Amino acid sequence: MNRLFGSTKKTPKPTLNDAIGSTDVRVDAVEVKIRKLDAELTRYRDQLKKMREGPAKKTVQQKAIRVLKQKKLYEAQRDNLQQQSFNMEQAQMTTENLRNVMATVDAMQTANKEMKKQYKNVNLDKIDQLQDEMEDLMEQANEVQETLGRSYNLPDDIDEDDLEAELDALGDELDFEEEEIPSYLQEDSVDLPKAAETDPKLQQDVKLDEYGLPVSAEAPMKA
Repeated sequence: MNRLFGSTKKTPKPTLNDAIGSTDVRVDAVEVKIRKLDAELTRYRDQLKKMREGPAKKTVQQKAIRVLKQKKLYEAQRDNLQQQSFNMEQAQMTTENLRNVMATVDAMQTANKEMKKQYKNVNLDKIDQLQDEMEDLMEQANEVQETLGRSYNLPDDIDEDDLEAELDALGDELDFEEEEIPSYLQEDSVDLPKAAETDPKLQQDVKLDEYGLPVSAEAPMKA
């Protein structure tokens, strides 16, 4: 039945990605042909170097020229296909950018609607009243702190300048030098005898015995 009346199924239209992929495949195929022609031209060039002038050499030259023309045609086709692929890539990039722009615009519109919806629930008068109440409460708290920190039994007519002058005078009277060390903490300085006084050998007027000890003067015996 499908052969007689045709199929109702529609084939999907090719996308830019499909077109770019198909064009790149054609470019690769043309590149293969160009490489084959390059190899053939290299072979003809080597033959021409070895051949002498004559009909045979002219025949090879004609073949080489024909191959060179084919190469030029394929190169032009390759360049054209590459330009087409580049143009399609540019179109695809532009399409992607526009799609991103539209998505951004949709997101901004959604955010705008949500902000308007939220602002409907905001009452600026209530916010101002709340701020005033907070300010009053802070002032009351400061007054309470000042009241609790008040000093008692101090005259109210004290001048700060008088207090500063008194403090300066008090600083002049204070002695900031180090205190003297108490006598009971001081070490007694002992005067040590000199060497001449302690060394028996240096005492010329004192007689010494055989042990180096001073001999005391013998007292006179009574009759």
